[in-house]
Parts: sequence; C-alpha cells; structure tokens
Amino acid sequence: MIYVLDTHPLIWFVARDARLSSAAAMVMNASASRFVIPTMTLVEIRHLRAKSRITVDLADVYRDFINVTNCLVYPLDEQVISMIPTGPDIHDSIIVATAIFYRDILRQPATLITKDRAITQSGLVQTLW
Repeated sequence: MIYVLDTHPLIWFVARDARLSSAAAMVMNASASRFVIPTMTLVEIRHLRAKSRITVDLADVYRDFINVTNCLVYPLDEQVISMIPTGPDIHDSIIVATAIFYRDILRQPATLITKDRAITQSGLVQTLW
C-alpha cells in the first residue's frame, strides 16, 4: 500500500502534535509503510513556515520523516497534472492528483492520509484519518 501524505498530517507527525489521528500515526510509524509526498505538500510546509504559521520547517521534515522512512517525494509532472480534479482548491487538487496517479496510472493501491473534509467527502480517492 502506498500512503500519499497531505500537508497537515506530515506537519503534525514531525511536530508530534496530538491532532494527528491514532490511525494516521500508526501507519506513519510502521516500518513497512511506503509513503509518497507530493511536492505540493513540501511547498505548503515551506509557505506556512515562512508565514510563521507553523514551527516545523523542511529540514525537520527531511530529518524526521523523509530520510528515515520508505519515502519518495513525487514531483508535479505532466502525468500528475493530467489527473488534477476540479472541486478541491488547487493545492489539495494537486495532492489528490498524486494519489490518483499512483492508483490509476501506476496501478498501485494508494490511500491519501488527510483530515481535509472536502477531500474525504469528494470520494475521489481512498483516505485514511
């Protein structure tokens, strides 16, 4: 199973924030889990940090998650762009498109770890929270 990470679950995991659900924490702590981080997730983290809305920065994310887990940062490429749905805001649409790309093009089961209600209610991808 591939787990695609939305921005806030990744921030909350690295920050050890209690807002991360127990189901998400369990998967994110499992050594057998495989993760994909859309580049948009990293862009949002950098933006939120620059606006002083979070204390986690990209160095923390790389040190505490990307470099120590079975993880791939996936770029916003033409294939992902072709999967972008309408509906969610553009940032969420890019993250959702990455999960759709893994599911529909790479034919790998992909679950998006997110708390975002618009995404979970859209039914576009399987979600975990």
